[in-house]
Amino acid sequence: MVDNNKLVFGLDTFGDVAYDEQTQDRLSYGQALRNTVEEGRLADQLGIDVLALGEHHREEYAISSPDTVLAALAMVTENITLGTGVIVLSSDDPVRVYERFSTIQALSNGRAQIMLGRGSFTESFPLFGYDLRDYEDLFEEKIALFSELLKGDPVTWEGHLTQSLENAQIYPKIEGQLDTHVGVGGSPDSVIRAAKYGFPLMLAVIGGNPYRFNQYIDLYKRAAAKFGTSDHPVGMHSHGVIADTDVEAREIAWTYLKKTMDQLGEERGWPAMSREHFEFEVTNGSYYVGSPETVAQKIARVMTEMDIERFDLVYGAGGQLQKDRFKTIQLYGEKVVPRVKELLKVGVTNE
Repeated sequence: MVDNNKLVFGLDTFGDVAYDEQTQDRLSYGQALRNTVEEGRLADQLGIDVLALGEHHREEYAISSPDTVLAALAMVTENITLGTGVIVLSSDDPVRVYERFSTIQALSNGRAQIMLGRGSFTESFPLFGYDLRDYEDLFEEKIALFSELLKGDPVTWEGHLTQSLENAQIYPKIEGQLDTHVGVGGSPDSVIRAAKYGFPLMLAVIGGNPYRFNQYIDLYKRAAAKFGTSDHPVGMHSHGVIADTDVEAREIAWTYLKKTMDQLGEERGWPAMSREHFEFEVTNGSYYVGSPETVAQKIARVMTEMDIERFDLVYGAGGQLQKDRFKTIQLYGEKVVPRVKELLKVGVTNE
């Protein structure tokens, strides 16, 4: 049973570059980044718990350096947790990641959060000089090093795919430990790894029946018990569009989610999304699309049946118009989140 006192509601963006309402052209990257900061300010004003920024190195995304944008957000927000979804640790330097997020932790007065991941996109590997053949080994070694860095003590480390350290001090020093999670898209090995190091698990559920991920939640709990680590509440994130009516939200989502999924499908060998498949995802799958009441009912139902304590809505996929992005954020904070809490409190959801 979901504990309402522990619920966390977030917003995630991959930094999809929005389209201009008048010209239908993509905005500049500079404008897209400034808009992301304004989206974060709005989310903070609405009382949303977390904003998580994804890392990508592709034409359609503006955010290649989430920590830089989060540092800007630290200066213009007051309460919202500033996180990633995810930072691609495999193609980064664990020491530099720790330093950057310690800096955000200091700037934000303790609101930094890291979500580590292997990366479902691989552009960063050749870009930063890493061999994709080391994909698994890089993440395993780097998450182990990062786990040591989190202790805040001088670090001695013998690296193979990473640097070696001898009694190294890492700065800036911070009070406490950085809030660190692991994002998983469906790899059992990654679920076990999160449990091994005692990190909370965040599931990226971007399509299909969400309940198939119950097996990963069970695996995480069993692995944590085996390793003797903390059994943290599990979270999930999924795509969504919220508008005043179901019809309006579905048309926005059909236009833009189809575009982004079709592009990925072309690259990875999936078929183009049919309207039938889209409607399945909205009704029974992993798209949270519709009016505030429709979206709230679905979130509450899934959180209850999966025993999820954190839900993040991925907004803006495919670019979308900026006004529609702001609308989704506004309705999520003002109507959806309070309604989900209400539904979970009384334990009643509509089928």
